[in-house]
Amino acid sequence: MDGSSRSGDKARSKSVGLIWLSVGVLGIVVTIAIRMYLSSDGDRIAFVSDRDGDPEIYVMNADGSGVVQLTDDSAYDWDPAWSPDGGRIAFVSDRDGDFEIYVMNADGNGVVQLTDDSASDWAPAWSPDGRRIAFHSERNGNPDIYVMNADGSGIVQLTDNNNYDSAPVWSPAGRRIAFSSGRDGDYDIYVMNADGSGVVQLTDDSALNGSPAWSPDGGRIAFVSNRDGDYEIYVTNADGSRVVQLTDNSDNDVQPEWSPDGGRIAFNSDRDGDYEIYVTNADGNGMVQLTDNSDIDVGPAWSP
Repeated sequence: MDGSSRSGDKARSKSVGLIWLSVGVLGIVVTIAIRMYLSSDGDRIAFVSDRDGDPEIYVMNADGSGVVQLTDDSAYDWDPAWSPDGGRIAFVSDRDGDFEIYVMNADGNGVVQLTDDSASDWAPAWSPDGRRIAFHSERNGNPDIYVMNADGSGIVQLTDNNNYDSAPVWSPAGRRIAFSSGRDGDYDIYVMNADGSGVVQLTDDSALNGSPAWSPDGGRIAFVSNRDGDYEIYVTNADGSRVVQLTDNSDNDVQPEWSPDGGRIAFNSDRDGDYEIYVTNADGNGMVQLTDNSDIDVGPAWSP
């Protein structure tokens, strides 16, 4: 083999090597991009919309762009809740004839039914370690708080009284659960240990207080109250002290949900005539409307 042939072979080998290197780098970039999208790091918000004629679960970017429909059936799909690893979404559906809790992959595939009872099961909330799901159910005749394993097994009742206990949410450390209850004659926010013991009342007034949402640092709880005449978003310290009103308008602002970094709160409001998703800074400033259509968009849930 002469020198020119060897030089040509080396050039071709180098070219092939560069091509494979480029393909490999591209593959790594694509893989990283996919993983970043799936892990999301608070970049997505799941929500409920009836824009296709009935309530379905959707997901969008945190700026309101890139809306993707995850469920598509004639049932009511409601209450989306992300798993702590961002890989799954629990939700409520009446597709079997009554409201049950289901879970699906974050892309809408792999739907699995977790509860199966003739009563209604609502408001799934993942524990921070992803091993358990709290929810409220009417299976004992009135709504109480329950917890189950993430596969639907091992259901345990945490509260048991003749009043309405609902909307459970875990503390970031997983040791406590906040919830709303009518046990004092009107609806207030309570906190209990994760086993149902040690119940403490946080709010105490004649208004309706509900939809608690624990801040990621565990120090504050956002909630909804109609103490000013219509429903607004408030924040209190986790011990019930220092209540601060975040929103203030003549319409209804409900269902607060903290961003993973604690810097923002998503909620839904009917201030434009129908319910849409909004985001505000955690101090109530910098409000931005994310959805804008003639249908109902509610129940925002940040990806982890």
